[in-house]
Amino acid sequence: MQAHPWDGSVLLMQDSDIKKHVQSTVKVGLFGIGLEAYWEQFPGLEQRLRGHVAQVAARIAGMGAEVVNLGLIDNAESAFAAGHALRQADVDLIFLYVTTYALSSTVLPIVRRARVPVVILNLAPSAAIDYTWFNQLGDRAAMTGEWLAYCQACPVPEIANVFARSRIPFHQVTGMLENDPIAWKEIGDWVDAARVAHIMEHNRLGLMGHYYSGMLDIYTDLTSLNACFGGHMEILEVEELVTLCAAVTADEIKTRVTLFQDTFDIQSGCAADELALAARTSVALDRLVAKHQLGSMAYYYMGTGNLAAEDAIRSIILGNSLLTARGIPVAGEYEVKNAHAMKIMDSFGAGGSFTEYYATDFDNDVILMGHDGPGHVAIAEGRTRVRPLGVYHGKVGRGLSVEMSVQHGPVTLLSVIQTADGSVQFLVAEGESVPGPILEIGNTNSRYKFPLGARNFMQEWNRHGPAHHCAVGVGHLVEKLRKLAAILQIEYICVCEFQADANGRTPSQLHRPSE
Repeated sequence: MQAHPWDGSVLLMQDSDIKKHVQSTVKVGLFGIGLEAYWEQFPGLEQRLRGHVAQVAARIAGMGAEVVNLGLIDNAESAFAAGHALRQADVDLIFLYVTTYALSSTVLPIVRRARVPVVILNLAPSAAIDYTWFNQLGDRAAMTGEWLAYCQACPVPEIANVFARSRIPFHQVTGMLENDPIAWKEIGDWVDAARVAHIMEHNRLGLMGHYYSGMLDIYTDLTSLNACFGGHMEILEVEELVTLCAAVTADEIKTRVTLFQDTFDIQSGCAADELALAARTSVALDRLVAKHQLGSMAYYYMGTGNLAAEDAIRSIILGNSLLTARGIPVAGEYEVKNAHAMKIMDSFGAGGSFTEYYATDFDNDVILMGHDGPGHVAIAEGRTRVRPLGVYHGKVGRGLSVEMSVQHGPVTLLSVIQTADGSVQFLVAEGESVPGPILEIGNTNSRYKFPLGARNFMQEWNRHGPAHHCAVGVGHLVEKLRKLAAILQIEYICVCEFQADANGRTPSQLHRPSE
């Protein structure tokens, strides 16, 4: 399970801080390939290529991955041993580094045995061979040895052919070993995607209460989600939360109210007894999460007149907002698919706040999106406000609610869709959170612009049949989400994305003077 240290201190994180709390060990297998027959023919070539493999291993380890480096595999016999080694090591992803020409028989046994996603690294030692220097070497053997050090692209079609005929999905990164930020960003994205897949594989999702009656789009096949993402779903009783609430002491309530005051911008009209009730529930929620080792949660409860249960549920928003900011996202309305989407976004270090369409501002080509209930206060623009509500629309009771906008700048939306045949899809879009007036109704609320424009975006997004909820995170993440979908072997649909300019800046970065 993903670890999120929690010492009761104020949690208002900026972008750089969000990434710090999503650490999880991902284990990456790495091996280079070469041809054993070359080593005696071309002295120094083997050592040079082994050095290249070590260089790749060091850079990937610098990305926070545990690297199982098998070095240079150069014959079929060592390939079988390598396959067993990677399977024993329980790696999450394999990087196959093609250093020079090599036989496909040195590759297939490894990947078949390991049975995890594989990325072919087609990385040249440098941007180009120095042709003048090369042609002046004079010694044909030395020239051939030098050429072979640059011959990494040669066997890639052979390997691709064998993988295709063996029905083994594969992915590629093509570029240079050094001075190639594009290739190394792509490799980093693969490491991040594998890390998130690892987090989801081990995540424990708590399910408390029941579906919102009649909201047919959120009903889902829990088994198929487990089959897709892994993890475990723990069915929780509201009565357990009620029992935990009853055990919270007055001192604990006082301490948690102080935390609320330090963390949130509590508006006038928030009664002391409502703050105390929310504090009691928040402490109980922390104990519920700790007891069941939860990494995320979905909840909804209507109730039938049990006052203690009603008080627990109606006072849950502030505590769930703190949990969400700690990397334990909480989805309302028992939206299990969106709990997964929120966990994925948060695990990428992007936050992951519960959202849906609110309204369209056609004058400004903006879509207003947000939701009632908990928000991801770690990605809020400024401090999150707490407002008193006399009624929760369509839900039980009254009480305190949070109001926030997502940080201004680039954002990504993710919807986890379950299709008519039961399979899982990712629906993704990049946009921008922009400043402007919001509805001050005590809910999360943001203004978003999309490259397609508001009208076309909504039509294109809706065309794919998502549920009406999705997760929003900060930053543009389409490439990482595309790679995660590839690792999970699920369909990926991107509605829109921002294209960078020649300097690598997106429109959202161009309009921000600080950048």
